[in-house]
Amino acid sequence: MASTLRHNKDRYPKILNMSYCLNPRCPKPENADDVKFCQTCGSKLLLKERYRAIKPIGQGGFGITFLAVDEDKPSKPRCVIKQFYPQAQGTSTLQKAVELFTQEAMRLDELGKHPQIPELLAYFTQDDRQFLVQEFIDGQNLAQESAQNGAFNETQIRQLLNDLLSVLQFCHQKQVIHRDIKPENIIRRSPLSKGGWGDLVLVDFGAAKIASNAALNQTGTSIGTPEYVAPEQIRGKAIFASDIYSLGATCVCLLTERSPFDSYDINNDTWIWRQYLKTPINQELGRVLDKMLESIPVRRYQTVDEVLRDLNQQPHLAATPPKSAKPTIQPPPTSPPTVVIKTNSQIDLELEEMKTQFLGGNKQQKNIKPPPPQPTSQPSSKSQLDEELEELKKKFLGNNNP
Repeated sequence: MASTLRHNKDRYPKILNMSYCLNPRCPKPENADDVKFCQTCGSKLLLKERYRAIKPIGQGGFGITFLAVDEDKPSKPRCVIKQFYPQAQGTSTLQKAVELFTQEAMRLDELGKHPQIPELLAYFTQDDRQFLVQEFIDGQNLAQESAQNGAFNETQIRQLLNDLLSVLQFCHQKQVIHRDIKPENIIRRSPLSKGGWGDLVLVDFGAAKIASNAALNQTGTSIGTPEYVAPEQIRGKAIFASDIYSLGATCVCLLTERSPFDSYDINNDTWIWRQYLKTPINQELGRVLDKMLESIPVRRYQTVDEVLRDLNQQPHLAATPPKSAKPTIQPPPTSPPTVVIKTNSQIDLELEEMKTQFLGGNKQQKNIKPPPPQPTSQPSSKSQLDEELEELKKKFLGNNNP
């Protein structure tokens, strides 16, 4: 724990010595880390007597996100405070903002502890303002990583898909649809924080929703980043396959370093992302991405299992002879030999003539002397000769001869 504290101070030497006032109207929110109340507006600086905001690190339509420290633990681990502070006006808009902020806390709580999802640490109201505290993920998001290192290659995309699909599988099993998957919402943990190359973490569940039967069958609010959102989600009817589409669009963006909007030909209603690849990819991976990006939901992958099955399927290789086998050399084509086909009666006649020659029964061939007797080959009797000739006949005609 001491090493963690040293690591935090080494990376954020000045920031950790600050406290940031969470009063949105405070004109000078920066304070020293050893004071409990803002020196400008008098607001309490510690949330729930333990969480101290250090500096703002992001702002969206529904609130502001702060890097913070958990003062209640000896190691002073960093965490994230999300303060509900909607920018939009209007009763219905404000009501939706409250719903989404509360929904994020509920989704994180329902998902429990997963190594690739930020853990919910607290959710409460203080000074009439809502706050959500969650685990801090130290690292770059994939948009930052791509801007720094360039386009992803096939190996990186396969690793990304295998890592993130398992997270989506977990979420979908919990009936949670993320609805805002994009490079900015995928963070790679810093190697230093994990002792090696970190996992990819899916963050920002502010748009997530429970996929109940009623919710899937009714049109709701269109939420998500437009260039990564599936067509049915734009119409307010997000399904599990909508997350698959968004992950496919994320991969296309990282492969091409272009917005998914710029990789789609709207005039011909077709994806043209292959034209902008920085490095070539395997055809099998290309087909997987194309199916993830089908605009018609029923043509798209319906479950994460289907994507994983095709993604990790081994390519079919043509059968090849073993290395020790010698190739067969075909002789040059020649005219086919003349084949004389003999009938059974002709064969019987020739065998009978052979028998006559061996037994000396052929009176007409007086000038032809029979070969000298061979004890090993000469048949000892007429019956034995008949048997050998019969065997010779069988060999000539084949065992299946009737």
